[in-house]
Amino acid sequence: MLKYEKKEIGMEIALKKRIEFVCDFLRLKPVFINGNVISIERTNIRYIEVHRIIIKGITFLAFNYSSDLFIQNLNKHIELKDLLQYLKSI
Repeated sequence: MLKYEKKEIGMEIALKKRIEFVCDFLRLKPVFINGNVISIERTNIRYIEVHRIIIKGITFLAFNYSSDLFIQNLNKHIELKDLLQYLKSI
């Protein structure tokens, strides 16, 4: 049986503040879920689980120190600066 260790990683403060600022402007309440680093014991395999931000029922995925937000999965993304326009359009 595989054993693993899961450690929570905090979201970058600047990233969180930028998202909160956009949501405050639109009077929306975001839900932040911190990502994790998952390590499989006795191997050098690690998986980084992304941060999740839920706004208006849509899940956005974010990595620390990145200017991109991914929508639902890693196939579609927008830049953080375009978040306001995206949320207005839906």
